[in-house]
Amino acid sequence: MDNTNHKQIRAISLISGGLDSLLSTKLLLDQGIHVEGINFFTGFCVQGHTHAIRKQKNDKQKRNDALWVAQQLGIKLHIVDVIKPYRDVLLNPKHGYGKNMNPCLDCKAFMVKKAHEWIQKNNFDFIITGEVIGQRPMSQRKDTMPIVQQDSGAKDLLLRPLCAQHLPLTKPEREGWVDREKLLNFSGRTRKPQIALAKQYGFKDYATPAGGCCFLTDKQYSNRLVDMWHSRGNREYQLDDLIMLKVGRHIRPNPHFKMIIAREEGEVKFLQGYRNQYANLYPISCNGPLSLLDGEFKQKDLTIAARILARYSQDRDKNIVDVEVNMNSGITQRLSVKPFSNNEIEKTWIL
Repeated sequence: MDNTNHKQIRAISLISGGLDSLLSTKLLLDQGIHVEGINFFTGFCVQGHTHAIRKQKNDKQKRNDALWVAQQLGIKLHIVDVIKPYRDVLLNPKHGYGKNMNPCLDCKAFMVKKAHEWIQKNNFDFIITGEVIGQRPMSQRKDTMPIVQQDSGAKDLLLRPLCAQHLPLTKPEREGWVDREKLLNFSGRTRKPQIALAKQYGFKDYATPAGGCCFLTDKQYSNRLVDMWHSRGNREYQLDDLIMLKVGRHIRPNPHFKMIIAREEGEVKFLQGYRNQYANLYPISCNGPLSLLDGEFKQKDLTIAARILARYSQDRDKNIVDVEVNMNSGITQRLSVKPFSNNEIEKTWIL
């Protein structure tokens, strides 16, 4: 595309770190558009915290996929913290939730709105997303995609290169900034066309094509979030809360307190950083995990917690396990307890 006699057209691309945003951005770069990426951090992103904390897949280099995409494309990436303004999207979604606590349609409109505000401040011309008609059941249907344009205020400044030929003309196409014939007509849930295009471009080691990038789509995480709100009697949250919900086993033996039990060494090290803020316990007669206690508890609750923790210790099959309990008041006690059975825990208390 020849922009010789015109100003350089500039676009901002929403980069989640997935394959779709990688490909949609590449299509526009190939048309001579100056593209920069933008990634909005809500606090609910899968990338980053849990990948860094846990030691799973040690053979694979840990990375931020959005940064990796920007590196592959050779573009600048703007990472924007939207934790506070995103709160209203989560708590009061105009279009409701998906299967879990995911306000996907409101979320997409929110992010495009933020991108629209960004291009106005930074003298960019339009917005790119990796959306594909029919790919997501809530936010990427033909009848809901116009809602994103309308609610965000971006209107025809929003271009979806992967499925543009199924959609009405946008301003970038009408003005000749972008050649519509070089845009695509992808649709549906299949990722085969994207995988084939990635192979054509030579992209390898990209994030799982069908993977989501938000914990709110996860049933277990959503259950933990709702449980936290219910136990506190309000829907407030801080970033530390959101991270803690991603870590360990969460077990609520009683309405008034919860246990967070590390599942492996990386989580033990992470939870150790919170030992001054929470009561905690760990086995001392054998190897086993660290657990934090969140809430209010009495002596009988500590015994229950010790028995639960003992179940996850190396001596789970023995009659007695010694557990040390450290209160955040500085008081320490030792309990000798019989481990609960696995069925008693999983059928009754696990979140």
